[in-house]
Amino acid sequence: MFIKVSDIHNRVIWDATVHNNGLCKKMLDDMWKNMNKYYPHWNGEYKVESYPVYDGKTKIGTVVVGHYGPFYYNNTDLAFIYTLKNRILIFAFIFSLLFTEIFGTIMARMLSRPIARVVRAAENISRGYFKNRIDERSGTKEIYMLTSAINNMAGTLESHEILRKRMSDDIAHELRTPLATLQSHMEAMIDGIWESDKNRLKSCYEEIIRLASLVGELEMLGKWENENGRLNKIRYDLCEQIEKIVFNFQAEFKNKGVRIKFCGKRQEIFAEKDKISQVIINLISNALKYTPRDGLVTINVENTESMVKMIIKDTGTGISNEDLPFIFDRFYRADKSRNRLTGGKGIGLAIAKTIVELHQGKIDVKSKLNEGSEFIVSLPKV
Repeated sequence: MFIKVSDIHNRVIWDATVHNNGLCKKMLDDMWKNMNKYYPHWNGEYKVESYPVYDGKTKIGTVVVGHYGPFYYNNTDLAFIYTLKNRILIFAFIFSLLFTEIFGTIMARMLSRPIARVVRAAENISRGYFKNRIDERSGTKEIYMLTSAINNMAGTLESHEILRKRMSDDIAHELRTPLATLQSHMEAMIDGIWESDKNRLKSCYEEIIRLASLVGELEMLGKWENENGRLNKIRYDLCEQIEKIVFNFQAEFKNKGVRIKFCGKRQEIFAEKDKISQVIINLISNALKYTPRDGLVTINVENTESMVKMIIKDTGTGISNEDLPFIFDRFYRADKSRNRLTGGKGIGLAIAKTIVELHQGKIDVKSKLNEGSEFIVSLPKV
């Protein structure tokens, strides 16, 4: 490394050459080692550059500078750079730590608050409070799905609780009427108010038959629900079976003044005939009970690729939208006064649904108040 100043005649005016200076030579060696150690791709070399010196427009001399290029750092420079780097790293570390702590706290609260609400709602549900709902919506998809599932579960359990209480009332009503009749008749005969003649005993016998029928249907329903697919299936014509059942119902329809119409061609299914007969009888009987005089009940059989559909439609009183989801439940009564008039027990549709599902089929219903109902039974062909 040197600096040399010459005049226009190349006479040296000032020479600061330090090539032979031992201290500077050691400094240059240290610089060379540092640059190659910390910057292995550094392609440094010794360069000499000349700069003319002018007085106005007259050149009066030359300044020649020799140095290592393109850049170099001595020990002091490197110490400063690494001190600065360490400070930046420490600052970045502290900033990142604080940012992570703040951001993590915010995110944790955003996630934990809806989960805490879900936990509280689940605890209320476990204690029997089904009316609680989670109203706040979360932007997180999974949290939203969780809150929706809890709300749906609470709604379902609330409906089932209402249904359970209502079913208990219906069972009590079904048992209370015949038992009260029997009790009053027996007390009157025991006290001598009534004579124990044939007509009195026959009336008591009819009430006993009614109770036995109710218990028998419940026992049958429980048995079918626990059969787990044990069916004595045969292949037979569904339309022929429906025609025979319709023929047996003709007298009842005529007495009430309701028309019945059947339309369908031969359709074979693979099912247990007696159980399917029970389904058809229950649905036709149900349609007859709730169809007023001069009404119409139609039965159609349709064929699809893998299923046979039986559609029983009436022009009866219909079912409200609030009652539709529960009509297949045991003892469910959409209209208590109407059921007292018709004499239904409230388990006919539950029996029909159990039998259809036992055959891997499906039963659906469409209905409107004061317009009628339509029951669609889909049964597999094989």
